[in-house]
Amino acid sequence: MKNNKVIIIAEAGVNHNQNINIAYKLIREAKRSGADYIKFQTFISENLVAKTAKLANYQKINIKKSISQLEMLKELELPYSWHSKLINYSKKIGIKFLSTPFDTESVIFLQKFKLDYIKIPSGEINNYLYLKYIGKLNKKIILSTGMSTLREIKQAVELLRKQGTPKKNITVLHCNTEYPTPFRDANVKAMLDIKNFLNNISVGYSDHTISIEASLAAVALGANIIEKHFTLSKKFIGPDHKASLEPKEFKELVLKIRNIEKALGDGKKKISKSEKKNLKIARKSIFVLKDIKKGERYSLQNLTTKRPATGISPMKIKYLIGKKSKKFHSKDSFLKI
Repeated sequence: MKNNKVIIIAEAGVNHNQNINIAYKLIREAKRSGADYIKFQTFISENLVAKTAKLANYQKINIKKSISQLEMLKELELPYSWHSKLINYSKKIGIKFLSTPFDTESVIFLQKFKLDYIKIPSGEINNYLYLKYIGKLNKKIILSTGMSTLREIKQAVELLRKQGTPKKNITVLHCNTEYPTPFRDANVKAMLDIKNFLNNISVGYSDHTISIEASLAAVALGANIIEKHFTLSKKFIGPDHKASLEPKEFKELVLKIRNIEKALGDGKKKISKSEKKNLKIARKSIFVLKDIKKGERYSLQNLTTKRPATGISPMKIKYLIGKKSKKFHSKDSFLKI
């Protein structure tokens, strides 16, 4: 988050479809797109959901199966045995690796890899024991806030801080957990509400809309982190593919974020290097409108302003009006005193 560089996370999540070759390719494509991180999800299904847990409507539509949430998640687990392989591969090709732990056992497992962040998903924002454990680790934390109120977000942040995690180590992501999120519900400016409510805490945006506009808006509003779901193909069967970007789209997102960063600049108004050369061309000088005899008084009838700005500044015309000319000035010439 230094030097105003937005951290961009390609959220592969469960889009590997429990196929390690797809996982490797997701890492490669995220690297090619310019993402800073590739992120998966780590969980043990039995620790996450009860047997009776039902699917969300978007999951029913996207997986095209009549199964329980537990059965679906069992088919989407990232096996513990894959983690070392995927992390080493990520290091090899030069992209950073993250994974979201959805249960405390997975938090403990991921600690041995010394990842840069612990990502707390929206569904765990009120999980007291989970948050308490993470808070004690004093790691950098990314906290998603879908389906939550400002009060709930504050409670989670206060719990993390009480356990020993400093505020500077916490970035709060505004998000909506409908997949995909309708634009009318994206409410990107809520990110600023969170920032203000939590006394200038670091904020970002986890984008579940179908395209990139909401992420770009968040960057323009000051997001420090952008997280966007990433897939090899929206046609794949699975709960999150349709709300994800394909590689070409993700590359466009990264490019536009980097351009916005440049365009936002440092916020200080000054003459830029690129425009300095245009100053004399675009501005004006005091110009002689018609012949002025020696001794004749300068007036708005014999003086005007025209480009270029290689003569006397128009700002000085008020000091000349009414004064006598000390020499002859020919029409259509720069005024020279």
